[in-house]
Amino acid sequence: MMPGRQHLDVRTTLTLDDDIAAKLREQVRKSGKPFKEVVNEALRTGLNTTEPAKARKRFVVRAKPAGLRPGLSYDNIEELLDQIDGPLRR
Repeated sequence: MMPGRQHLDVRTTLTLDDDIAAKLREQVRKSGKPFKEVVNEALRTGLNTTEPAKARKRFVVRAKPAGLRPGLSYDNIEELLDQIDGPLRR
């Protein structure tokens, strides 16, 4: 409990997603603290965060012409596949 705060014992049922429950259990294991304390610390940290989530720069894929290696042609696809992947591709 935080110093100077009145303690109200509020009990509630909370359904946790599997990934969150796993992270909480891991934190309990690492810290040796009770589950209740770990949950309260995590909630307190999250609720006290004043910074909004930073917007990520949009990821852009820049296409480049791949072209064919010298000596290869799209005229005969079967032959092209044999040359690229080898005759055992079938």
